[in-house]
Amino acid sequence: MPRFDRGDLWKNKARSLQLKLRNRLRVTVDLHWQRQPTLFPEGYFSSTVERWLRRFRDFRQESLPSSSFYRKKVSKDFSFEESALLHILQAVAVPVLGNVCHVFMNGLNRVQVHGLEKLHKPLLHRPKGKPLLTVSNHVASMDDPLVIASLLPPHVLLDAQNLRWTLCATDRCFKNPVTSAFFRSVKVLPVSRGDGIYQKGMDMAISKLNHGGWVHIFPEGSRSRDGGKTMGSSKRGVGRLVLDSDSVPIVVPFVHTGMQDIMPIGGNFPRVGKTVTVLIGDPINFDDLLSADQVENVPRRTLYDAVATRIGNRLHELKVQVTDLAIEQEMLLKTSSTHIMERASEILQQVDWELFGMGSTMSVDEDSKQRQETLAFPNENVTKPQHSLDKQNLRTGFSYRVRDYMDRMELMSFAARGVAASRGTRSSASCTVITPLKAWKQFLEANVLRHWNYC
Repeated sequence: MPRFDRGDLWKNKARSLQLKLRNRLRVTVDLHWQRQPTLFPEGYFSSTVERWLRRFRDFRQESLPSSSFYRKKVSKDFSFEESALLHILQAVAVPVLGNVCHVFMNGLNRVQVHGLEKLHKPLLHRPKGKPLLTVSNHVASMDDPLVIASLLPPHVLLDAQNLRWTLCATDRCFKNPVTSAFFRSVKVLPVSRGDGIYQKGMDMAISKLNHGGWVHIFPEGSRSRDGGKTMGSSKRGVGRLVLDSDSVPIVVPFVHTGMQDIMPIGGNFPRVGKTVTVLIGDPINFDDLLSADQVENVPRRTLYDAVATRIGNRLHELKVQVTDLAIEQEMLLKTSSTHIMERASEILQQVDWELFGMGSTMSVDEDSKQRQETLAFPNENVTKPQHSLDKQNLRTGFSYRVRDYMDRMELMSFAARGVAASRGTRSSASCTVITPLKAWKQFLEANVLRHWNYC
């Protein structure tokens, strides 16, 4: 009896184990049939290759905007973050910054502009609603606003609504809330590097063009790495600004040189006493590309590249011309300086020095000899005022008050050079040159004297 009981016990355990194995096998088979069918037989491709093939298939099916080029229209009611406070800040910050840059460039530096009317005509007299797009080379970090402000008259700089919009990379101008607020208040739109031509920043710029605004862009996309000696190729984004706007903008190119001296590579603050030469070209025509877009089935990418190439070629042509103009102007200044010194020497010989109480007329040789003596014996040339009651010291007049403290020939040479320079400036009018006194006069008339007249 006990042996029979143990046999039944083992039989029940074996039966239980058999049922467990069958259920486990059934579950394994069911899970195998529940798997998703793969594109290739198991073991033919590794899991990594199969995952990349699946991503490529999804990429083709979704047709991402970055994989193809098309015309992306931006409606006029396109809205982005612009509050009433931002408009108030722009109305204050843009005129202030523009006039400060205008005085800095034309007052503390020298700006020579060739073809200024080619910019002022479309800027001030273009039809209402017609957009304006200006393109230029990018030499220094402060090309905008310094160069832009130097080209505009003060009364235009006071109109913040009609001044330019420009683009700047987010990793440079929008690093933190403080810089973001500042650049937004001076009409700068953010763009992200690597996000393509269909990003939100480009849509903002096209929206400004659709409203008849003025947008300035650097087609190179970044600054020159060699101080403006060479120019890079124009990027495809400028082609989208021209072709995807509701109305084709007036594209005005200009090229400048000399900003590498005012704001050199690695410099933190702009310098003074430099010369900047700007050459403005004729508006660029795109009628043939627009007709090809309407008649022929030309790929959008080809049109974007054609517009960018045409703008880049025009900028390169202007670059060669402005370099020649800068060299020619530098040679002219050297020649003019030599002529001024010769004219100053002639005036010194013609001055009646008896009227100034300085004895007889001195020749140029005597003048140079006296300069050498002054350099050789600097302490002997300056004498202390005498407190004696000598009648010679009681003479009145400008020359007798200055002669004890300043070299008389230095004073008269400076006056003669100023007279000759003023005469030479009146005779030369080959290009538009705004002198420092004229710049300050324009600034005061536009900002101070006009308000006094109303009082």
